Amino acid sequence: TIEFTGALHATVAKQVRLKNPSNNTLMYNAVLVGRDAGNFSFPRGSTVTIPPKKQSFINVEFTFRFLHPAEAVLVLTSSKVDGVDGATLAFSMKSEVKHIEPL
Repeated sequence: TIEFTGALHATVAKQVRLKNPSNNTLMYNAVLVGRDAGNFSFPRGSTVTIPPKKQSFINVEFTFRFLHPAEAVLVLTSSKVDGVDGATLAFSMKSEVKHIEPL
C-alpha cells in the first residue's frame, strides 16, 4: 500500500521504485483505477522503461480535494520489449488528510 498524507488542498508526490532482475529491458504502462482514481496523476508520464538489472521510478501525485480518505489502485502492465513480458503489478493507494491549513 502506498500512503499519501498531507493537508487539505495540498499535492503530495510519491515515487514507486521498480526493479528489473532480468537480462531483458522491461517497459510498463501505468493505469489508475478505482473510485478516486481521478485525484491521482502521473506528472512525468504513465510509461516507464527499466533497463536490464537496473531500477526505475514512476511518479504518482495526489491532490487532497476532500476530507474523506481516497482510494485507488495503480496497475502496471508490461509491453513487450525484446519479445519479453514482465509480470503485471498492482499497488493499493490510500490517502489521509492530516490537517487543514487556512487559505
